[in-house]
Parts: sequence; C-alpha cells; structure tokens
Amino acid sequence: MRYPTPKQNLTCFILCQNLTTFLLPIFIVRLDERTGDIYILAGDETGIVINSNGEWRYDE
Repeated sequence: MRYPTPKQNLTCFILCQNLTTFLLPIFIVRLDERTGDIYILAGDETGIVINSNGEWRYDE
C-alpha cells in the first residue's frame, strides 16, 4: 500500500480548502497506486493531479 508524501498532503489540503471556498463540491480524492499521484475531482469538470513533489496541475 502506498501513502502520499508530506508535500502531497499539504498541497492536497490547501487545494481542497481553496476549492470549497469557491463552493465546489469535492467528489473524489484518490491516490493512484501505480503512479503515486493524487487525483482530485471537484465540481462538474475540475480535475487536479498532485505529483509526489507536491506540484499540481489541472488534468487535461
């Protein structure tokens, strides 16, 4: 079983807080065990990927 890195944890918390500030519901927060990336699905179509370094990008 994989666990998120400390940098991923902090980035995930900050992003989730910001998303809910904009009143976007968060539907999924998932750690991809193959890649080690965290995936967040919020609102109707906002997908965010957080890599192990804590850097994030919008999912295309």
